[in-house]
Amino acid sequence: MMAVTEHTEIRKTVLELLEHGAASELREYIHDVHGADLAAVLESLPPAPRNLVWYEISETHMGELLTELSDQVQEMLMGEMQPRTLVRVLQLLDIDEIAEIMPRLPPDVATKILVALDEERRVGLDTVLSYGEDTAGRLMNVDAAVVREGVSVGVIMRFLRVRGELPEYTDKIYVLDRHGKLRGAVLLRNLVTTPLDAEIDACIDEDLFRFSPTDSVEQVAQVFERYDLTSAPVVANDGRLLGRITIDDVVDLLKDTAGKNLLAPAGLDDEDDIFAPVLYTARRRALWLGVNLVTAVIASVVIGLFEATIEKLVALAVLMPIIASMGGNAGTQTLTTVIRGLGVGTISLANATDVLKKELLVGGLNGLIWATVVAIVSIIWYQNYGLAAIVGAAMLVNIVVSAVAGVVLPVLLQRIGIDPALAGGVSLTTVTDVVGFLAILGIAAAVLV
Repeated sequence: MMAVTEHTEIRKTVLELLEHGAASELREYIHDVHGADLAAVLESLPPAPRNLVWYEISETHMGELLTELSDQVQEMLMGEMQPRTLVRVLQLLDIDEIAEIMPRLPPDVATKILVALDEERRVGLDTVLSYGEDTAGRLMNVDAAVVREGVSVGVIMRFLRVRGELPEYTDKIYVLDRHGKLRGAVLLRNLVTTPLDAEIDACIDEDLFRFSPTDSVEQVAQVFERYDLTSAPVVANDGRLLGRITIDDVVDLLKDTAGKNLLAPAGLDDEDDIFAPVLYTARRRALWLGVNLVTAVIASVVIGLFEATIEKLVALAVLMPIIASMGGNAGTQTLTTVIRGLGVGTISLANATDVLKKELLVGGLNGLIWATVVAIVSIIWYQNYGLAAIVGAAMLVNIVVSAVAGVVLPVLLQRIGIDPALAGGVSLTTVTDVVGFLAILGIAAAVLV
């Protein structure tokens, strides 16, 4: 398997083979490259060479690659394919993978895929698609190894041999009661060490964690991480086994969440193609730049209200950015902590008040420390004790307010249905800039009257 650091070498070899027109050698080379590595290489190529490489990939591997690609690259490559080829490729995928891609398909292709699937897989796909996009039901795969209660271990072992192949990441066999409801599961490691004539009922773990199909994917990720699960069942309200969620899907989910949290504060999407058309990229970024312009104008308006104060004490103009910057950094520390807490479930409305109290005390302590420091710097710099008092007071106010905003803003944004990772940063910047400028200029105006 190729390491991440070798992607550059794979890309270099692919481009060299393309340059020399060695189609057969390229086809043979990429056949031995792991799907995840090849997907990373495809995303690093501009559209023209990307398409050339894509059509040298066998149809049996295309589906696996599509599931590894970002949404935009995935859509671009599928748009270049003939509908009948796309149907052949996608119908080879697992049901949960088809369900993930289905919303991005043209209606005629989606219909053809449904027709191409056998009845059992079609019913399974309909079941998965009936649930919301960010739910356990949409994440699950309907393929699971299932047996009935009351049989011997020997019968189950024969059943598994006849079946011949188990679904990927199978670590347990699910056991249904006589009414067809999920009773529990038997771990494979226990199954193979139990005497063949033993009843399976003696091995059943009835205390396994079960998801409802309407549980959020965030809940799924938290449970898998907390309890080190490899797979877990998804169960209907009446106890019927609907499917199972496996660790590979959760890892992909965590990776996507990490990417979104990293890029969201800049108004970017981790699913965007790095080689997307210029107009598309410019349009996406222009919206976020416009939002930031509005926040900057608000801060400038606040400064404009105190022009006369600044004229009386020009040093204020030099020290204002320090106040705003320190408040922004303090607020960002709190904001990042709270957003992560909301994501992993350690912070909720139930304990948000306690978190606010703690961050208020931290903000107050740090505010006093750095207010003293900046006041001393102001005295050394300008030999003006009045200015030092103004700057110190403004620093204390802004750091305390920033700490409060770092807690309140993400909780409030989540409450009204807005992603805190996306809107929290720009909201906090507005608050810290406005409060910082208002504090130093407002206090100065009051003192200098």
